[in-house]
Amino acid sequence: MAKSKQQGSTQDRQWALAKRRCRLDQEDIRMAKELGLKPHSLIKNIPSQNQQWKLPVKQWIQQL
Repeated sequence: MAKSKQQGSTQDRQWALAKRRCRLDQEDIRMAKELGLKPHSLIKNIPSQNQQWKLPVKQWIQQL
C-alpha cells in the first residue's frame, strides 16, 4: 500500500515539474493526460533556441 502512495506522489511531482517547465495550466495538463502523454514527453518536447520551427508545448498540446 505504501508503495502505491509513493508512486502516486512521484507521479504528481513529475506532473508539477512539467507544468512549471512547460508553462502549462491545469486545463493543459488535463488534455495531456487524456491524450496519454507523460510528463517526461512534455519536458523533452520543449523547443530549444535552435528549434524555432517547434511549437511551444502549450500550443502543441492544444493542436493535438
